[in-house]
Amino acid sequence: MIKKAIFPVGGLGTRFLPATKALPKEMLPVVDKPLIQYAVEEAAAAGIEEFIFVTGRNKTAIEDHFDHSFELEETLLAKGKAAALETVRGMIHEPGTVAYVRQQEPAGLGHAVWCARHLIHDEPVAIILADDLILGPSCLAEMVASYQGGNMVAVMDVPKSKTGSYGIITPGADHGQLVEVSELVEKPDPANAPSNIGVVGRYIIESGVFAQLGTQDRGAGNEVQLTDALARQIGKVPFHGFRFSGERFDCGSKIGFLQANIAFAMSRDDLAEPLASWIKNRMALS
Repeated sequence: MIKKAIFPVGGLGTRFLPATKALPKEMLPVVDKPLIQYAVEEAAAAGIEEFIFVTGRNKTAIEDHFDHSFELEETLLAKGKAAALETVRGMIHEPGTVAYVRQQEPAGLGHAVWCARHLIHDEPVAIILADDLILGPSCLAEMVASYQGGNMVAVMDVPKSKTGSYGIITPGADHGQLVEVSELVEKPDPANAPSNIGVVGRYIIESGVFAQLGTQDRGAGNEVQLTDALARQIGKVPFHGFRFSGERFDCGSKIGFLQANIAFAMSRDDLAEPLASWIKNRMALS
């Protein structure tokens, strides 16, 4: 049913300077894989067939990452490194299934999504933010399986003191993993937050959201906010929050990025034991 996904990757990544001066923040590696590759693999696991990247200046490394590197492939082939060659070639998608759209100015998530409007017809589309890395089953696959039309956002409980960093929903009828969204507000002050249920970077939106984004109304941070467009669709189409089963890491923050590296390394048989041993010894010395 949902065959297209938008990946907004035009941000400047200022919180990770100087690492992101020349390197896109989405190319920062968690263990041995860049953030954007985790996002693409999650989408593929959900049945996505068309991948739309909304990029900005100095983001060509993302395009190169998902394209052939003939010199590298020939070198790996000549040296008999079959596993590495399979890894590199496995990242290449069928010709015509990957598209890149330039966002000329950093005007918010809603603006980035709107930039892809001509590639989306009268159909629902997924949106994945690579900064929100989720360990566990494909969050988007879970959402697609539960999708009932209209709009859907991934949600999780957040500390009350942190509501100013999230879109926050006012919950309606609660059905366990699915909760109806009766209101949605972007980054409310904790004193005014309607709940502590926050939106994280996974969305499924219907085509009417693009018409709302087309007004280019500015919201929090003087940016075009996707949450504002979604909120204006409440009452017109169904709107649900989905409580996913994985563990989310905020890789837009340094502490979240470090935590993700440790958690993902600990989930691997080849790294868990030596890493745990090093951490134990390190803690003993401190």
